[in-house]
Amino acid sequence: MRLADLDYALPPELVAQEPPAERSDARLLVLDRVTGTRRHGAIGELPELLRAGDLLVLNDTRVIPARVYGRRPSGGRLELLLVRPLEDADGEWEVLVRGTPRPGERVHLAEGAGEWVVPLRDGTWRLKLVVDGPVLAWLERVGEVPLPPYVARPGGPTASDRERYQTVYAAAPGAVAAPTAGLHFTPALLATLASAGVEMRTLTLHVGPGTFQPIRTDTLAAHVMAPERYVVPPETAGRVNEARAAGRRIVAVGTTTVRALEAAGGDGRLRAGPGEARLFIRPGHRFRMVDVLLTNFHLPRSTLLALVAALAGWDHIRTAYEDAVRRGYRFYSFGDAMLIT
Repeated sequence: MRLADLDYALPPELVAQEPPAERSDARLLVLDRVTGTRRHGAIGELPELLRAGDLLVLNDTRVIPARVYGRRPSGGRLELLLVRPLEDADGEWEVLVRGTPRPGERVHLAEGAGEWVVPLRDGTWRLKLVVDGPVLAWLERVGEVPLPPYVARPGGPTASDRERYQTVYAAAPGAVAAPTAGLHFTPALLATLASAGVEMRTLTLHVGPGTFQPIRTDTLAAHVMAPERYVVPPETAGRVNEARAAGRRIVAVGTTTVRALEAAGGDGRLRAGPGEARLFIRPGHRFRMVDVLLTNFHLPRSTLLALVAALAGWDHIRTAYEDAVRRGYRFYSFGDAMLIT
């Protein structure tokens, strides 16, 4: 499949700039991935749309305030996104940076400093940080919520974004972007799903640049995904494997959950423990772990759109997206949702 095929027209006014008034206010397009038939409803209908016995898998990663601003010794301004700590060196992080640092150059930061070590890949650098206390605590004091660039509000992120660009079940700090399908859930909706007989388990995939970096190759097959760290708890692996053996459906909440499940279960059995998801799921992928997907609407020509096209077929997805545009659905991170059954 060529990148140019993975496209659709989206009026800019349909890109959601704010979350809905309440998390569960989102609209929901339900797509049958076999027949292509569609219906329109609301997120609050999920307990009726899912089945007793379904196993809902959620990504419990927590977004860190990973965006910070610094200055070069010359005074030039730098924008940094702290992606992940590097395990082979204390205090060193992989950092996505706008600008052109040089190895050995210092960077002045709020309440701290850093020194560029070496470039890594795709615009990221190794940065040695010198801050007071743990880096995550420092980020909580000086960092900014890393909203995606299409959320282009005057003044940037607000205090409320620290809550609304975070799932209610977020537990493991480490993501630089939210697993946005999970933003629609409230404690009440989760309780209603449990009462309806839907089982729930969590895993962790720390969303990194691999999820949102653009595809720069003409063909999807030539694109290489940056790895993202995940952990599958033993209880989650056991319950998923039991559910599959019993013929129950695995319902993934978000593309990041799909990527972790398919990466850790490529042989048809989900393996517990940590790992790195390097899998680029695109049309032609054989799904071994996922039957149903709850997801938001994704950017044209993106790896996330390729994933949903792999699950439902590009023809069905393109038609559903065209329908969503006609009906004025809200798109992207703070937008509405799609349930692919």
